[in-house]
Amino acid sequence: MDISHFDEKSGIVPCNTEWGRWWQTVDELHIEVTLPVNTKSKDVKVNVTNSSITCQILGKTLFSGNLFGKIRSDDTLWTLEDNGTLLNIVLTKADFSEKEIVWEAIMKDGSFKADPLTYIEMSKKMDLEKLQIKYPGMDFSKSELQKNYDSIPGLGGTEL
Repeated sequence: MDISHFDEKSGIVPCNTEWGRWWQTVDELHIEVTLPVNTKSKDVKVNVTNSSITCQILGKTLFSGNLFGKIRSDDTLWTLEDNGTLLNIVLTKADFSEKEIVWEAIMKDGSFKADPLTYIEMSKKMDLEKLQIKYPGMDFSKSELQKNYDSIPGLGGTEL
């Protein structure tokens, strides 16, 4: 199931936070943390289990808690990029093949929750990605779906 080029063609739908941003695909959650210039790997601590994450930079905890969904902690990858000014964390969703759930937030308690419009755009993007997986020879990167996203479960009845 190679869908790596789908994001490159269609872009991402980011959710901005005070420390950076996050976005997701059908099978992964990407977290980008903006770092002080010349941050070294020894200054970064990322601890991940199948259900939780803690990220510390220079001894300061940026975020910590139970993840919105289960992940495969052994598949977690983090890298320092852009001369030590960006931490990129990639988490593999454990249940993507069965449920294909759109995460509303990084944490189960709602921390770093996407606003309703961002959540709808994430849902649209992931629906298109699912089509790409189902029909790998077709290009859905510029497609639009005719689906009612205003009543997506999990938005808590938010009016748009």
